[in-house]
Amino acid sequence: MSDTKDTDKPARRPLTLGRKTDTGTVKQSFSHGRSKQVLVETKKKRVVVAPGAAKAKAPAAPKKPTEAAPLAAAKKAAEKQGLSEAELKARQAALAQRQKVESKRRAEMEAQEEADRRRLEEARRLEEDERKRVEANQRAEAQAEAEARAASAPQQRNDGPGARGRPGAGDRSPARGRPAPAAPDVPLEPLAELGGRIKRQKSSDDGPGEGRTPARPRSEPKRRQGKLSVSRALADDDDRQRSYAAVQRARQREQARRKAMAGGGGSEKVVREVQLPETITVSDLANRMTERVADVVKYMMQQGELVRATDTLDADTAELIIEEFGHTVRRVSESDVEIGLEGVDDAPETLKARPPVVTVMGHVDHGKTSLLDALRSTDVVAGEAGGITQHIGAYQVQLESGARITFLDTPGHAAFSAMRARGADVTDIVILVVAADDGVMPQTIEAIQHAKAAEVPIIVAVNKIDVEGADPNKVLTQLLQYDVQVTAMGGEVEAVEVSALKKIGLDNLTETISLQAELLELKANPDREADGVVVESQLDKGRGAVATVLVRRGTLKRGDIVVAGAEWGKIKAVTNERGQALEEAGPAAAVEILGLAGTPDPGDPFVVVENEGRAREITDYRQRMKRDKAAASPGSRASLEQLLSRLKEGGEGGAETQEAAFIVKGDVQGSVEAITQSLEKLSTDEVRARIVLGAAGGISESDVQLAITAGAPIIAFNVRANKQARDLAESEGVEIRYYSVIYDLINDVKGTLSGMLAPEKRETFLGYAEILQVFSISKVGKVAGCRITEGVVKRGCGVRLLRDNVVIHEGELSTLKRFKDEVPEVKQGTECGMAFVNYQDIREGDQIECFEVEMIERTLD
Repeated sequence: MSDTKDTDKPARRPLTLGRKTDTGTVKQSFSHGRSKQVLVETKKKRVVVAPGAAKAKAPAAPKKPTEAAPLAAAKKAAEKQGLSEAELKARQAALAQRQKVESKRRAEMEAQEEADRRRLEEARRLEEDERKRVEANQRAEAQAEAEARAASAPQQRNDGPGARGRPGAGDRSPARGRPAPAAPDVPLEPLAELGGRIKRQKSSDDGPGEGRTPARPRSEPKRRQGKLSVSRALADDDDRQRSYAAVQRARQREQARRKAMAGGGGSEKVVREVQLPETITVSDLANRMTERVADVVKYMMQQGELVRATDTLDADTAELIIEEFGHTVRRVSESDVEIGLEGVDDAPETLKARPPVVTVMGHVDHGKTSLLDALRSTDVVAGEAGGITQHIGAYQVQLESGARITFLDTPGHAAFSAMRARGADVTDIVILVVAADDGVMPQTIEAIQHAKAAEVPIIVAVNKIDVEGADPNKVLTQLLQYDVQVTAMGGEVEAVEVSALKKIGLDNLTETISLQAELLELKANPDREADGVVVESQLDKGRGAVATVLVRRGTLKRGDIVVAGAEWGKIKAVTNERGQALEEAGPAAAVEILGLAGTPDPGDPFVVVENEGRAREITDYRQRMKRDKAAASPGSRASLEQLLSRLKEGGEGGAETQEAAFIVKGDVQGSVEAITQSLEKLSTDEVRARIVLGAAGGISESDVQLAITAGAPIIAFNVRANKQARDLAESEGVEIRYYSVIYDLINDVKGTLSGMLAPEKRETFLGYAEILQVFSISKVGKVAGCRITEGVVKRGCGVRLLRDNVVIHEGELSTLKRFKDEVPEVKQGTECGMAFVNYQDIREGDQIECFEVEMIERTLD
């Protein structure tokens, strides 16, 4: 680049190849006499054409095949494939029909595309006409404005491109944004057209201020608008370049216009049905309505509430928002996840006969498990601690006839009432075992009540008929008091006399069970997804969570995904009561399953679901409901009320309720439940047992740590602590009590709670004394001279001062003297001297009542 004052030097030509170019120069003038020459070249692109491409040969018309050629080829292909001529014709007809359908569909698509294309072309034509009209109006306005400026301020300009002149006072340079208008008949210079500065001589007609022109319209280019390039120098377009944002807005308007035309002139708002749960977040609500979150927040701000996208709304507020946005609402509940979980009812033609489920119930030590031993020819009693059953056992017995019966053995102890209730709920027949030498007992009555509540038939088994002093008729007579009338006495209840020890009457019992099952017509559909009930669950060290389940319908298979209460899992193994692995279990089968994530509660229903997502959704809901129920349970509210009452009583000097915390670990969940319920029944208004943790499984270090934090002993029922837990318990002084019989456990806890009871105060009357005279002694105070009128008075006993038969003071004797000596007691008819502790208001004629208080230890009933 070179600047010159008065002389112009020719520009140096660049070194190029021998390509044909059209060159030229453009001179630019700047302020202060500077100028610049710019070399402009126009290069022509060489177009390379492949030889022979211009004269491409037209493709030869395909020869029309004869009709015989495809037929012969088809027959040859059919012979290779082994098809007959009829099959070949049928296949050809099907292919022809398909080609016809395809051609029809293609024609419809082409017609639709043609209609869309015509509609688009019409839209483009309308847009082009509108654009031309706007441009014509703009050109007319610009031309009228230029003519007005030319008429008001005419100027002369030099003819040659190299003409130069000094600007006058009234002239304004284009660099300042006010270019002088040119006459319509004088062509503009190329540099002036590009916005460059052209120096002109001052005209004699120009006056002061006449060179000023009005503001440049938007269509005129500005000086130095971007960097000067060859393409801009040779461009003929004088319009200002549009910005990127303007192009984007134009495209958006075009897209909106096309959508409007395609939609028939306007897009209507889509009304959606929004599923509304009990609570929902703002962002989730906006997504379900397909609205922007900002719009929902803005609406809530207009209503006077400031919310965020993560805030939770209740169902009523969300419903108002949905209706305001023009959508419809469908209320749903969280419990809807369980809808359809158990499936539909089975059709009658799919039902098949199934074995009966029989529950053995009765009082403790009446021989229930021994009776099952005799039926199974095994020794189950030997494995029970203390000879009593402490959790439900499930067995399946196959009779000599081939028929199968599923037995459930329930505990008879009073602590296992919930287990007996569950056994009666899942059974078909109840066998009521009553000892012939013991008669009807409390748990026998409870078993009758459970059976009647479940509306299941009862079979009375009078056991121990071989024992001396047995009287079966006495037992049957006692049952009449509880509305159990056997057939021998005109009733409908079957009664069988058996002896489990000597195996007497077992055939009659099994025959009676089979007859009762035939009358009930027990049927189930084995060809469906399994469902049933959890009988028992435990946490095994080597196998994990193990659940004993009873299948009601369907067939349970290994690999099924099972939801049992609030737990779920994929079944890894299915075993029977003998530990044998099974691939599947049919209706009325009692089996153990492995693979659950945790131990479900006994009595929970189980069902097979289709996938893990469904199982996780159901268990999440049930666990949440379980936590909410535990938080809102009456026990938690009662503990809060007790805390408040304790604080109030403590402020008034009253006694506080004593609590004994325990951690219970058992072999099965049912035993833990029975222990927890039994300990809670021992609680009174003064002392109560609080279960910090109740779970199935062995004692671990975490259990010991919890015991340290809660200050509670650990009760282990048929479980043991591992070595790490034992060492930690010994070092921290945590007591672990091991039990195998529930009797001993309850008695020990009862003794602990009894020791926490405050002793009972028992008052014993001693005698009366009458004050004859009052003496004032220095350093002692007032001393009453008395005569014992009744009973005896002992030193240190309690006294009440009566005046006109009204108690005005209660306290203790500080002094009891006979003459001048201290004596331990004074009998009736003897005079003595008495002084009270911290009390001096005594008068002649007052009466003194003497008594003694004994502290007696209390025990829980």
